[in-house]
Amino acid sequence: LKPFIDQDTEILFLGSFPPQRKKWAIDFFYPNFINDHWRIQGIVFHQDKDFFVDTENKTFKLDAIVNHCKKYHIGYYDTATAVKRLKDNASDKFLEIITPTDIIKLIENAPKIKAIATTGTKATETICQHFNIYDMPSVGQAINIPSVPDMLLFRLPSSSRAYPLPLEKKALAYKQFLLQEFSQLHSR
Repeated sequence: LKPFIDQDTEILFLGSFPPQRKKWAIDFFYPNFINDHWRIQGIVFHQDKDFFVDTENKTFKLDAIVNHCKKYHIGYYDTATAVKRLKDNASDKFLEIITPTDIIKLIENAPKIKAIATTGTKATETICQHFNIYDMPSVGQAINIPSVPDMLLFRLPSSSRAYPLPLEKKALAYKQFLLQEFSQLHSR
């Protein structure tokens, strides 16, 4: 997938890498129908876990997702551009990063980005390595990125159903992050 970022992007979500194409329900980030990212976004912004879900066709409402992202200036990409899957599944546990994303180059044309949110341990580890951050934030915590002035790295819980946290608690973590970031972005 190409980066979903433009000059108006304020918050950038970074995952590790999409699952194998055979698991995609849409041609966009978090494409696996059993991943809860778009359900979390539905809860946070619309108090409806199925707001972006087309249950009947087991897919997501791509047009609604894209419009949502543009409206709230949310961007998406991955912390790797090439990976090797060590097992035939989407688990980050069995994902070897071959080529990490050059985050500085990724964000250089998006001057309004002030927060990067990682959605899982592998993504967080990869971005921390990229920026030489030795103390990875805990889930739900933010740290400043020393080499990028005024840039926060926020570690969110994984939206994978394999991550042992109920959907509502994941949504609460995302909501706290987004409310904090939107209020800070618009007060700067």
